[in-house]
Amino acid sequence: MAPAEHDALRAPATPAAQPTSDARRARRVDPFVALGTAVVALGLLLGLPPLDAAEPDTAGLALRAAAPFTVPWAVLALGLLAQSAALLAVRRAARSTLVVVAAIPVVVAGLAPASADLFDLTALPIAVAVVLTAARVPLVRLWPALVTAAVLVVVGEGALATNASGSADGLTGALGQGVLQAVGAVGLPLLVTLVVLSRREVRVARTAEASAVNREQDALVDAAVSRERAAMARELHDIAAHHLSGIALMAAVIDRQIDADPERAHEGARQVREQSTAVLEDLRRLVGLLRDDAPAERAVETVAGIVDLVERARFRSDVRLDVLPGDRPLADGVGPLAQLAAYRTVQEALANAALHAPSAPCTVTIDDRDATRVVIRVENAPATVPAAGTSPSGGNGLRGMRERADLVGARLQTGPTATGGWLVELALGREAPAAPAQTADGTGVVA
Repeated sequence: MAPAEHDALRAPATPAAQPTSDARRARRVDPFVALGTAVVALGLLLGLPPLDAAEPDTAGLALRAAAPFTVPWAVLALGLLAQSAALLAVRRAARSTLVVVAAIPVVVAGLAPASADLFDLTALPIAVAVVLTAARVPLVRLWPALVTAAVLVVVGEGALATNASGSADGLTGALGQGVLQAVGAVGLPLLVTLVVLSRREVRVARTAEASAVNREQDALVDAAVSRERAAMARELHDIAAHHLSGIALMAAVIDRQIDADPERAHEGARQVREQSTAVLEDLRRLVGLLRDDAPAERAVETVAGIVDLVERARFRSDVRLDVLPGDRPLADGVGPLAQLAAYRTVQEALANAALHAPSAPCTVTIDDRDATRVVIRVENAPATVPAAGTSPSGGNGLRGMRERADLVGARLQTGPTATGGWLVELALGREAPAAPAQTADGTGVVA
């Protein structure tokens, strides 16, 4: 056998070729339903006459029923067996099966009018056929078969009465009895089946709704995890870009000064140690935020902290600070999250300036004079020496700046200057001041 043929034989069948679980279950259950219907119908056919004859008060049924194993009795028994056997085809042709099961009693009524009251046993297979058919076919497509089955039930009762009496005198009463028989054999089973199906659909809908809620919760958790991962990535990038880029530049300077200017090289080594300690502290603080066994303490950076940030940056490059104060405390009215975004933006801008323009002077300006906003600018001059090579993941710094600015509703502008340098400008809006409260003498006091 060729390998392709061997794999084809081992491959599972496609979903379209495999029967559904409901079809397989129906294929196993249908024979038992048909067999149970036949056993119950024949059991009643054999048991009702002796039971009725044993009752001393009433002997009507025994007088009107055909004797067991006579021709009329055999015709009725064969009719019941034929109805039960027809139920085996309900899975392949549900509507046709229902019509056939309802039509067989009409033939029995014409061949064996002496069956009399036991003829009502033919309603049992009809009721079973209605239940099986209604469970498989939508009502909008089933109603012609249901109407036909009900009409056949009425016709069977009428044919039985006409053949039994030999005249049409009792036809009216037989038709009324046939209508009641149709309601009991077709209407009631249909109603019960529809109620059961509706309850099952409600249960399935509730299960689907619960599954949808679970999927929605999982999606929300995944989104929250993604946001936290993005925030962690920004923090790690800010820490690594600021400190490690400074360490790398100072190490390069130390390498050039270690022979020519040992004193300056020792000073640079001390600065490298300070920067390494700082990055370890920042990483330890970030890891502490992720721990569950102990509360983590974290100092929130502010606009005022930019002063210390610039002082530390002066150890590795030429950085100047220009603060333009207003008539209020520095960055008054700016929320803590916005101040943290400003601090990280300046930190990232200084790291980028040290990386791409290592020898160029850089100026950090904090303009706090406007009553509605605080503007922070980081501008570096053109580079005078070639910049170090960038990593393949370059561009994450600017992306992180924009994400932070969008998060706090700030305005960020980045781009080259007219002189060939680079400018990063962040404008932070101030929060609205509290409304003044009126005192008893009518003067306004800020709440």
